[in-house]
Amino acid sequence: MNKKFVLPTLLLLPMSVLANEAHTTQHEQVTNKFIKSQREKLEQNTVGKGFGPQSPRDIDSIAGENPITFGAAPAYSNMNLCNIHFHKNAEHKGGEFTHYAGNGDGHGYLGGYQYTGSLTSSELAPVHHEVCPSAHDSLYPGETIEVHYVHSTAQVTPGPTLGSCLNESINNPQLRVETQVFVLVNDHNAANFMDLTQIGEVQGFHQALNIPDSTGKPVQYAGSTTGPGYNEQGSPFQVSWSVRPKVVKVDIDSVGQWCQGNPFNEDHAHGVRNLVTNPKLLSEITQ
Repeated sequence: MNKKFVLPTLLLLPMSVLANEAHTTQHEQVTNKFIKSQREKLEQNTVGKGFGPQSPRDIDSIAGENPITFGAAPAYSNMNLCNIHFHKNAEHKGGEFTHYAGNGDGHGYLGGYQYTGSLTSSELAPVHHEVCPSAHDSLYPGETIEVHYVHSTAQVTPGPTLGSCLNESINNPQLRVETQVFVLVNDHNAANFMDLTQIGEVQGFHQALNIPDSTGKPVQYAGSTTGPGYNEQGSPFQVSWSVRPKVVKVDIDSVGQWCQGNPFNEDHAHGVRNLVTNPKLLSEITQ
């Protein structure tokens, strides 16, 4: 973030104005027509083919017309954690993350949704090193990430990619994603991502030990896997989602530390899938 946007006379700065202001200008944003075309192709490639409900979605809207149903996965405490990864900007919309980041580059980067609250100038102060750099971008104070704690009913151990959620004995396990949205701050007193991703064994199940439990009642719904690879194609995976509506501030340096080494081989933020808005591709939220 460019220092010229941090005014010492301001105590609270709106995220929509300041976060990521300087470096987003380095990337082209596709047009609304381009996003509309992707959504049209998604509909064309799924109509009449029996795809189940898709993700991500607006968790504040309960509407959905997809007729495919499947049994909800057990509580995550009765499943094995198999993967943890995160996306730059929230894939889901709702709760405290409803500010549209923009159309992005059409391939999942710089799209999605951002924290709608305010942060102090010190929380937004720039860090003088790259955090989780990739060919697309790095992470900056004030940005939003959506973390996916993926769980499986298969007998598996935590590891890289969705493949870690499957095994030779059960190739169609039930899947659950516990979802928490975070906002990155330059504050070592904020939540520590190393703690938030700590794993261990509890009553015979591999678990993430410190998933936040004070960020509102999770919105639970039937959906699919996400990621920009499904912007124009339907995801064939059935996933039970739990999306917490409130955001947690997390120390950006602790996220950078995690990216430097973790059991999931994650070293950067993933792109986001376009928000699914076609009612025919969404489940009805009944809880």
